[in-house]
Amino acid sequence: MSAFSAYNFRNQKALVRVDFNVPLDEKFVITDDTRMKAAVPTIKKILADGGMVILMSHFGRPKDGPSDKYSLKHLIKHLSELLGGTTVLFANDCTGEQAYLTASMMRPGEVLLLENLRFHPEEEKGDVKFAEKLSKLGDVWVNDAFGTAHRAHASTAVIAQFFPADKKMFGLLMEGEVASAEKVLHSAQKPFVAIIGGAKVSDKILIIENLLDRATDIIIGGGMAYTFMKAEGGKIGNSLCEEDRLETAREILKKAREKNVCIHLPSDSVIADKFSAEAQTSAAPSNNIPDGWMGLDIGANACEQFCNVIKHSKTILWNGPMGVFEMPKFQHGTKAVAVAIAEATQKGAFSLVGGGDSVAAVNQFGFAGKVSYVSTGGGAMLEYFEGKTLPGIAAVQS
Repeated sequence: MSAFSAYNFRNQKALVRVDFNVPLDEKFVITDDTRMKAAVPTIKKILADGGMVILMSHFGRPKDGPSDKYSLKHLIKHLSELLGGTTVLFANDCTGEQAYLTASMMRPGEVLLLENLRFHPEEEKGDVKFAEKLSKLGDVWVNDAFGTAHRAHASTAVIAQFFPADKKMFGLLMEGEVASAEKVLHSAQKPFVAIIGGAKVSDKILIIENLLDRATDIIIGGGMAYTFMKAEGGKIGNSLCEEDRLETAREILKKAREKNVCIHLPSDSVIADKFSAEAQTSAAPSNNIPDGWMGLDIGANACEQFCNVIKHSKTILWNGPMGVFEMPKFQHGTKAVAVAIAEATQKGAFSLVGGGDSVAAVNQFGFAGKVSYVSTGGGAMLEYFEGKTLPGIAAVQS
């Protein structure tokens, strides 16, 4: 049993770091509440024990102190609904007099949401005094914000020093994130395929290099595939290419051969005469794209080739789309990969999807419930798979 599940929060004030950095429209209506929903099981467990929940989060990137645009007050109504109608108290600051007064008067079963942590520059600076002020609000610190685990901010890491070992722990979301990532990185069943997509090789070099020691197969799709194609002497037309990364791409391919890791590049592409949803499209081998045309999705053969690898895998990591899936003409490859992952999962494979665009894709195509785990932390997951120590995880484990 985990530390969190075993802990009895009866009469305890749990100071919970959540990631409520959700998108709002111009009328302050939440357009995607995934991150809020993800925190609900942790909050409900504390309340069910007879504890009190004090929630702290950042929201957006406010530059000049407090502003209505970045106030967490806009989330109160929806949070209350997600908690089955529980009243959510609100403090207009996170370390001010009102916050301490409201927290001191809380009764078991109550929830308090603190105002945006980033209204204080000390939060992002990892200021120790600010972290200490926050710590005085609760008896127990629960870190449930995987999306910010890669940042050594006051509320995500520095605060840990003010709580004894048995009073600091991961929440259920963070536990799930860490367990899933650990499973893929350290105890993956083979064959293990990593599907890496997106625009730039430079964004994914470290993750690919770290996976060369773990994966049996690495599938490379999206815009970054064309840098590899050009590195091998292919003609890529006007496709995306990082000229300064051609040598890096060659080195990765060489290392993969030395380590017996099979790198799969798309044999063919859906090509377009311009970067537009209305573009003329055609098909071409990925290493022979005519001048004036660009690859915007993997082609039919590549789909078949990639899906075949995926269906025979026991562990699957997916980070990054296969093409410009936001445009209907170029979403087939990403959708085919999502379908193959869902089928492999149904047959017993463990599948972890992470990184903003992959998560958006599985949600868009309705496959979020058909994979083993969908990560809520884009940057944090990326850094974890690059082999870095994440301050928000280390703070709890140390």
